[in-house]
Amino acid sequence: MRETFAGMPWWVKWVAVPLLALFVFGGVLATIIGTLIGLIFKVLLFAALVGGLIFVVKKFTGAGAKSSSSDW
Repeated sequence: MRETFAGMPWWVKWVAVPLLALFVFGGVLATIIGTLIGLIFKVLLFAALVGGLIFVVKKFTGAGAKSSSSDW
């Protein structure tokens, strides 16, 4: 592989080949990155909703007023 790129100019190795790879595999990369970002968003949203639910339940059941910091 090195012999193939040995005679090529620098811009072929560092510009043209990465651009071709992005062109060919760009859709796959975008799908993977989009899926990961969506999954992270859903995990954070789930954590926030569970935290909010616990807060509301403790507030309205009166458990929050009776509990002390030693309960944690």
